[in-house]
Amino acid sequence: MKAVEICNVSKSFGEKQVLRDINLQVNKGEILGLLGPSGAGKTTLINILTGQMLPTDGKAMVFGKSSETLKGADYKKLGIMMDSFGLYERLNCYDNLHFFTMLNGIGEKKIKEVLLKVGLEKADKTIVANLSKGMRSRLLLARVLLGEPELLFLDEPTSGLDPVTAEEIHKLIMEEKERGVTIFLTTHNMMEATKLCDNVALLCDGKIVEYGNPAEVCRRYNHQKKIKLHLYEGEELVLSHDAEGLARVVQLFEKDKIETIHSTEPDLETVFMELTGRKFA
Repeated sequence: MKAVEICNVSKSFGEKQVLRDINLQVNKGEILGLLGPSGAGKTTLINILTGQMLPTDGKAMVFGKSSETLKGADYKKLGIMMDSFGLYERLNCYDNLHFFTMLNGIGEKKIKEVLLKVGLEKADKTIVANLSKGMRSRLLLARVLLGEPELLFLDEPTSGLDPVTAEEIHKLIMEEKERGVTIFLTTHNMMEATKLCDNVALLCDGKIVEYGNPAEVCRRYNHQKKIKLHLYEGEELVLSHDAEGLARVVQLFEKDKIETIHSTEPDLETVFMELTGRKFA
């Protein structure tokens, strides 16, 4: 059984079509990255998968069950992290999580465990309104992890965070993957997607324009096939990816002139721009 199956899903609001014939499958234990600019339809698709919104056409399945029929017991398998969804500004960190445990029948002892896991054990009495953006993101993740979900929906989990805090969130995400959790990640951070995702789906104007492993997708659009060299004396060379270029590289290596060497395959953002003529934003 696939963790997520999306079959010909479309969604319209009046005359505006937000999603167009989306087809995706996500295996158990996989991190799937749904990539695209703001307004591409990423959050709408999450809302459909979690039963918060009905598709106009098509069907979305979660653990073999239609998302339209999800009930209380089904939601215990899901963890949803979306912006400030589920945080109460005037409660402290501990009481926010305590309220969630009462609603979901989770033992209170789990609170200290997850606060420690996300590095907020010393901020348990801090009012949410006084948290930094990074601490708030970690608390959101702590709330999601309380129920030990089998499927995580993470909507822009590191948006606006500094690199150190983002790296901490990445570490927590990978720990959940190692636990066998399936993760549906939406982001417009291409470096994040390349680092974390087993597969990515590039979404533009409600349509999937490319799909695959991040590295494979980039290689697919490596039209130039060049090698870029930076020499110790400061010169930069771009050589063709052929026998002549290889001979030149060997020659320079023998003379110990090469400081760095890189292939020139595009990154995910470059691929997206080629496919759509648009930048991520």
